[in-house]
Amino acid sequence: MATATTTQPRTNVSLDSPVHIGTVSLRVRDLPGLTAFYRDAIGLSTISESAQESVLGAGGVPLVRLETGAQAPSSAAGLFHLALLLPSRTDLANWLGHAASRRLPLEGASDHLVSEALYLSDPEGNGIEIYRDRSRAEWPREPGGEIKMATDRLDLDALLREADGRDYAGMPAGTVMGHIHLRVGDVAGAEAFYRDKLGFEVMVHYPGAAFMATGGYHHHIAANIWHSRGAGPRRANEAGLSRFELVARDDAAYAALRERMLVAGGDEAGGAPEIADPWGNRIALRH
Repeated sequence: MATATTTQPRTNVSLDSPVHIGTVSLRVRDLPGLTAFYRDAIGLSTISESAQESVLGAGGVPLVRLETGAQAPSSAAGLFHLALLLPSRTDLANWLGHAASRRLPLEGASDHLVSEALYLSDPEGNGIEIYRDRSRAEWPREPGGEIKMATDRLDLDALLREADGRDYAGMPAGTVMGHIHLRVGDVAGAEAFYRDKLGFEVMVHYPGAAFMATGGYHHHIAANIWHSRGAGPRRANEAGLSRFELVARDDAAYAALRERMLVAGGDEAGGAPEIADPWGNRIALRH
């Protein structure tokens, strides 16, 4: 069995920030079935596995944790999608070829100007984005300097031509959790929490959504009300998102965010700083 490591190379544009997203944990009903899906369909490697949980990742780095114990169906708030960021366009093309060979049903394919993204859901309805970033120098800007994003159609035929033609061997080392996108009850409340309390910067507004980040990335955390306007807190032991990690780049970033989390009502009862957002989404800090 492989041993997980918490050391991750910081060559990825998402990780080149004071704080980025780490492991996303999902509470599931069918642990063996979901483990097989994230391994065989998505292409992650199993790092550890037990009767209670499975941890999957790439290059020995944990990215998705699946936990048993889902006792209630998912409510309106929670996970919109987790987003696996591949190192290159060729890697995204290779994954698309793999998805086509397995007849995985894609739910979307978009050119966001800063990135190219493919969308699908796991068998329990958890959303997944698989994407690659353009370089920061290629990101278009509004006249005021703000990052410009869009949802244009992605040319899948052109993307497939970038594949290297090799047998698919899974997601490569260097794959990271690029961002997490949440369903919330109101966008202003999400900004008040993630911006005003935790210190993320609002990078882009869409109708009904805000995209927030540290270090000038296009977004580490997004929040929308597209299907959850007015949603209240999630219930205990609900299926779907269990928690997600914020990973600090260095001691200074860790200390600053730890202080923000504790001032905002978080605690360290589990040994690491943790807090819940207004909809009950649990967040843990590590470095």
